[in-house]
Amino acid sequence: MKPRTAPTRAELLRSKRLLGRVEQGAQLLRRKREALVRALVPLARPAAEARRAIADTAAAAYNAEREALAIHGEHGVEATGWPPRMLELELDVDRVWGVIVPTLHDVPVFERDLEARATAPASVGPAVFEATNHFEALAGRLLQAVTRESQVRALGSALARTARQLHTLEQRVMPELAARVAEVRIALDERDREDQTRLRTLRARRR
Repeated sequence: MKPRTAPTRAELLRSKRLLGRVEQGAQLLRRKREALVRALVPLARPAAEARRAIADTAAAAYNAEREALAIHGEHGVEATGWPPRMLELELDVDRVWGVIVPTLHDVPVFERDLEARATAPASVGPAVFEATNHFEALAGRLLQAVTRESQVRALGSALARTARQLHTLEQRVMPELAARVAEVRIALDERDREDQTRLRTLRARRR
């Protein structure tokens, strides 16, 4: 807010125009908040379910890994992770009310069989295969949750920022401008009354 100036009609018009623009901005922020909420609500429940599924899969994977380590040792389990493989991902960017929302397309399949892993069945036991299956399932769940989690985080941050901006306009800027308009209008009305009183006094003296 600028410092208080003299209560003039120009100041009254300026304050009223500024208040109108602020009200329009607040209305636009309300529409943006509603749009973000509509976009966020359908993603909230699936995101929460995906987190629980990831936690369950991770717990099963690490339990299977501990069993494989107990049977084959660290070097035996580490050898089954070779050769590594490269995965290519396609990422698009969408916008919701100016909010950048990433979207992952063509998520690759992580689960592989023995032939795809190029592992000799006789060289490892079932504990290693069980751990590998769990970790591949965990990697798939994590990658599938990337898009939804990124959308939830981006929309949630934008919603919080929009709510703060709207709160500032509604609770601080608009009341100050409205008070300034009322103050200038009262000052102008008092000045008009003083001018009328002064004119009546001058007319009475002339008579």
